[in-house]
Amino acid sequence: MKQIGIMGGTFDPIHLGHLVAAECALEAARLDEVWFMPASVPPHKSRQPFASIEQRLEMTKLAVQGNPCFRVSDWEYASGGVSYTVDTATGLRETHPDVEWSWIIGGDMVAYLPQWHRIDELMTSITFIGLRRPGTPWHLDMLPVAWRERISAAYMPQMDISSTMIRQRLAEGRSIRYLVPDAVEQYIARWGLYESSTRRND
Repeated sequence: MKQIGIMGGTFDPIHLGHLVAAECALEAARLDEVWFMPASVPPHKSRQPFASIEQRLEMTKLAVQGNPCFRVSDWEYASGGVSYTVDTATGLRETHPDVEWSWIIGGDMVAYLPQWHRIDELMTSITFIGLRRPGTPWHLDMLPVAWRERISAAYMPQMDISSTMIRQRLAEGRSIRYLVPDAVEQYIARWGLYESSTRRND
C-alpha cells in the first residue's frame, strides 16, 4: 500500500525550512510521497493569510518542482471553508482507499494533539509524523498510550526560518535570497507580495 505524508500549512510563503522538513519526514517514515496542502481557511489562525490561496498554491507548486516525491494538493482549496484535518483525512481516505496517510506536524505540536478537532476519530484513521528539532519539546508521554503507537519522529536540523520573518524582510525591503526557492522569490517579486506586510506572528 502506498505511503503518503501530508504537509499542511498556510505557506504564506513556503520556504526552505518547509522543504527540508518534508524531506526529513519522507526519509524517516519511508514515505513514497509527500503532498503539500495549503490551507484555505486555517482553523487556528486569528487572521486571514496575506497572500491568496491561489497565490499560495502557485508558490508551493514552484517550490516543489523538480522533486519527484513531492506534489501539491488543492484538496482543501477545492473543499472550501475551514480546513479541519479530520475532514480532509476522511475525504482523502474515501477517494484514495489504497493509500495509508500520515500527517506531518511540528514536534512541539505533539502535546497539543488532544485539542485537535475530533482527535479521537482522527487517531483511528491516520498516523502522525512529528518533526523533532534540537531543543524542541516532545512530550509524547503526556498522550494516551494507544496514541503513542501512531506517532513517529523525524529528526531535522534547526532552521530559524519562518514565513513571518520572510514577510518582515520583504516589508523592510531586505533580501530573502537563500530563504525561499529561487522560483518562489521571483514569483513574490513579480506580484509584489508582502511589500506592505505589517509585523505579525504566524
